[in-house]
Amino acid sequence: MKKLAYPIEKKSTGFYSLLQFKAEPTVVDKLEVNFRRDERVIRFLTVALDKFGVEYAAKRANLKSSKSEVKKED
Repeated sequence: MKKLAYPIEKKSTGFYSLLQFKAEPTVVDKLEVNFRRDERVIRFLTVALDKFGVEYAAKRANLKSSKSEVKKED
């Protein structure tokens, strides 16, 4: 639960989620329709990553996974 940057529909807290996936554009359209229909989702943002964004995300994922492996070994 996080404090929202600004109130939305008289709510000041909510959950932030990051969903990263590879899919055809039709899947993105269906996902956005479902987000709009779900009253629990008050805001969403869909973006396409360029090749640099994909590389950066992969590096961050590898960094996080290596850190979690180190913690498991301790």
